[in-house]
Amino acid sequence: MELLISLIAGAVGGNAAGGLFKSLNQGTLINSLSGVVGGGLGGTLLGMLGTPDLAGIAGDAGGLDIGAIIGQVAGGGIGGGVVLAIVGAVRNMMAK
Repeated sequence: MELLISLIAGAVGGNAAGGLFKSLNQGTLINSLSGVVGGGLGGTLLGMLGTPDLAGIAGDAGGLDIGAIIGQVAGGGIGGGVVLAIVGAVRNMMAK
């Protein structure tokens, strides 16, 4: 479940980064694919480090820890944005 959350958050993060930074925008498909890759990596790295309690916000909602979900969304979104930035920078350098 955590991986799926990270992948979706990564796709959203990649598209958000593409929208915010027009020079890195590679189109919806590439933004989404880069975001999914970055979200998977970001979520995995966050899982390896251990999910922080996020200032004590933790609850049990049917077996889902809200702190862990928020951490996966944040890690996936940031990872998606970072990978899109790398892909965009490389593609821009190759175009010159």
